[in-house]
Amino acid sequence: MNGATMEVGAVAAMRYVKDGIKAARLVMQHTGHTLLVGEQASAFAISMGLPGPTNLSSSESVQKWSKWKENRCQPNFGKNIVPVDSCGPYHPKDIAELGKGTCSSANLMAAVESRSSHIGLHNHDTISMAVIDKEGHIAVGTSTNGATYKIPGRVGDGPIAGSSSYADDEVGACGATGDGDIMMLPSMNHLPDFSYQVVESMRLGMEPKLAAQDAIKRIARKFPDFVGAVFAINKNGLHAGACHGWTFQYSVRSPEREDVEVFTVFPEIATACNYEKPNELVVQYY
Repeated sequence: MNGATMEVGAVAAMRYVKDGIKAARLVMQHTGHTLLVGEQASAFAISMGLPGPTNLSSSESVQKWSKWKENRCQPNFGKNIVPVDSCGPYHPKDIAELGKGTCSSANLMAAVESRSSHIGLHNHDTISMAVIDKEGHIAVGTSTNGATYKIPGRVGDGPIAGSSSYADDEVGACGATGDGDIMMLPSMNHLPDFSYQVVESMRLGMEPKLAAQDAIKRIARKFPDFVGAVFAINKNGLHAGACHGWTFQYSVRSPEREDVEVFTVFPEIATACNYEKPNELVVQYY
């Protein structure tokens, strides 16, 4: 996302092309669209010069998938389905078994909380970066393979501008990681716009630390088992992180420092640091 022009490019469910973030940039630079998905996204990326089709499976990922299959596809992201302890095919449970057709908040919360338990430090690979150049222009980008053991076809918050990341030259930028399915729920911020909410909070005068904490707390109040984190940076270079359910790290590189500095954020605690007059300041989380 270009924080100066507000242009966005994204791809989702794209196979056989390694450089997802490059493909997203090609969408932004060479089409009038915002999001391309599936096989046609792959075809577009290859037609624009990216290498492919390429087998992206590694020996490690194949071994992990094989063990998961041997364990009867457990854990997975299915809910209210039968058979529970198998690799499918799955079918919806009889409505009568689900509280005789009732949709109590307790049942709904339990379903979402159990899903959150699948999200942790070692089962997804989201990377998000925010960059401020010497002219003060801001850009963000997010790339991910998604959640391990996800249902085929699932698209999370990664390619959704305003959800996984957002930038505005007038304010700053934000990036998020964790359970994207919960972060996208409209009930969290009135719209599926987790990162947008953080930037808008900074626009209204909040420092990055408070804006990040506020966004995390909104979710944690309703979903106590939620696992996720966010970094925020304003246009002046003040940055911070907030998290829930895990210890979160993000890194910063700036001309004032010879090397990357890693910041550790503990649940419900934020760290903040300021670099005056940023010159190509880079914030990355992992």
